[in-house]
Amino acid sequence: MRRPLLWPLTWAYRAVVKSRNYAFDHEPYRVFSLKRAVVSVGSLSAGGAGKTPVVAALAEMLQANGYTVDVLTRGYGRRSKVVERVDVAGPASRFGDEALMLAQTLPKVPVYVGADRLTAGELAERSGGRGRHHLHLLDDGFQHRRLRRSVDIVLLTREDLRDHLLPAGNLREPLENLARAGAVLLRGDEADELRPVVERLCGPEKFVWVARRVLCLKAESKKPFAFCGLARPKDFFAMLPAAGGKMAFRDHHLYKDADVAALLRRAKAAGADGWVTTAKDFVKLNEAMLARLREVGPVTVAELRVEFESPALVLEQMEQLIVKDLHG
Repeated sequence: MRRPLLWPLTWAYRAVVKSRNYAFDHEPYRVFSLKRAVVSVGSLSAGGAGKTPVVAALAEMLQANGYTVDVLTRGYGRRSKVVERVDVAGPASRFGDEALMLAQTLPKVPVYVGADRLTAGELAERSGGRGRHHLHLLDDGFQHRRLRRSVDIVLLTREDLRDHLLPAGNLREPLENLARAGAVLLRGDEADELRPVVERLCGPEKFVWVARRVLCLKAESKKPFAFCGLARPKDFFAMLPAAGGKMAFRDHHLYKDADVAALLRRAKAAGADGWVTTAKDFVKLNEAMLARLREVGPVTVAELRVEFESPALVLEQMEQLIVKDLHG
């Protein structure tokens, strides 16, 4: 348990979650629709499941099959409250690290950012995202129930099974709420273990998809120092070859000069000759920071990509869910 002293508060949190979901289930006026179908990618946990790379993989798959898409995302960690389209040349402080990373990763996909995803979706449709074969991809949308969706994809990981509800743990919803998903996405190395769990929680008819995570890394140094600001930094570090030290920051951390100074001290003490970090972290480093880091060696970006075990099955079942929702 992450925060055992807060365990008594989880019962109050559970009651609030149950009441909120009951309201959305039984009071349709609380839910608003966009003109085009919405495909949500979410999780039970408050972070670290790997939703953003899945959104990128879905966008690429859908584009390759004749769809046009945009992405609607909250923009965690941003300082602006304006609902707007992400400018790939803009700062992460304005748009949020994951939103900026998605815009840079998917140059042909408009990314709209804002706490109110309904307003973001309306802006997307006014800006051209309303064709017959257009879809909205809702990043981290499982709990954002104000916006109606045709497909709810929920990521489930082994760590979720061991976790607890907020505030003692990191789960935003109890495991049984997985039954609300239209499809459950599992990691390749966890699929055999978690399939029976999904069947127990959701029944045998639930769509279950499998994807593997691939870390794309072009080594530019022999002993790089690894750093990141992720909800589950151990997952990132475990995927790297031997590194010359490592340092983790809070999820969505906005880097300051003092952080760079701390990194330099640690890397020099470890005898590192370069750096490796995530794309999500790289977009938050300005040119002055990068110049200081390069005093030690090159800064390599490790890009986490997702590959579906059966893309054709994912597309077919996703289209089934969309058609079922449209005619339901």
